[in-house]
Amino acid sequence: QLQLVESGGGLVQPGGSLRLSCAASGFTLDYYTIGWFRQAPGKEREGVSYISRSDGRSYSADSVKGRFTISRNNGKNTVYLQMNSLKPEDTAVYYCAAVMGEATLTPLLYHYWGQGTQVTVSS
Repeated sequence: QLQLVESGGGLVQPGGSLRLSCAASGFTLDYYTIGWFRQAPGKEREGVSYISRSDGRSYSADSVKGRFTISRNNGKNTVYLQMNSLKPEDTAVYYCAAVMGEATLTPLLYHYWGQGTQVTVSS
């Protein structure tokens, strides 16, 4: 059974950092583009970052560029999202998702989704 499990969310003060993990089971991440998405209450799901299957090329949305870094460890079958300089507007449920082959940050392109992890940025 293909499964993605996020972890690492929590409560952090503005300016703080968190590292989210997305662990895959039942399939090998090597062949998949992995994206991180987030959804705040009352808002649509938005793309945060993705990392390409083929060459590890990554892309981040303007709202997080320079603060968030996506990386992958294929040996551990895990993708990470390092989040620095967190702001209250980063508060959301964060999801990782996978699609075989190449993709962008369009949620509809992704086939497999985790259950999400809550990130709350507040003093």
